[in-house]
Amino acid sequence: MTEPGETASFRLGYVPGVTPGKWARIWAERRPDVPLELLGAATDDVVDRIRAGSMDAGVVRLPIDRSGLHAIPLYTETTVAVAPKDHVLTAVDEAGLDDLDDEIVLRPRDDTLPWPDDLPGHPPAFEATTTAEAIELVAAGVGLLVLPQSLARLHHRRDLAHRPVTDAPQSSVVLTWPDAENSELMEEFIGIVRGRTAHSSRTPRRQDDPAPGARPAKRGPTRRRAARRR
Repeated sequence: MTEPGETASFRLGYVPGVTPGKWARIWAERRPDVPLELLGAATDDVVDRIRAGSMDAGVVRLPIDRSGLHAIPLYTETTVAVAPKDHVLTAVDEAGLDDLDDEIVLRPRDDTLPWPDDLPGHPPAFEATTTAEAIELVAAGVGLLVLPQSLARLHHRRDLAHRPVTDAPQSSVVLTWPDAENSELMEEFIGIVRGRTAHSSRTPRRQDDPAPGARPAKRGPTRRRAARRR
């Protein structure tokens, strides 16, 4: 909580793979008086901290428990399969789940994809705890890994490659915040992620900003010249 006399801040949680840098830059331009704190954490941790009041909002992957929370969709991620660079999968531009039928497919405990049934392919001999651990196993030739493209890029290695899997489940990313009356800062951030301009009607206006559509004040009275008569 902000103590009296301290500068207020807006605390944004975000999950691995999400890149809030663009929003942070726009925030710094529009609200240089209010620091934006970026706090990386897992989805469940972000949601818990929003409910506890130690975060103002979060950018997370579905599914989440939405009770007591607002959530607006931001984008849907492409799903890819990660394989060693010399794997046959890297010879194609994109793959389908049936291309993984004969492969060992890893599923770490922090997997974010909403699989309706069992994973494609064959299960591994043991379960990886984290995505980072699963990536190491892929590099060791143990199996393949299916995950959101942003996570594949986050854990990029030169000896691995990834290809889109066209019919795999996809991960949806949302902005979530408490289901209560929005503060001025919350409205400001919602406007930024939705692409509103600084002078949008939904974005709070500062006292020194001109109202939208306002005309500049005239410098002084002007005289009209009478038309000359011939």
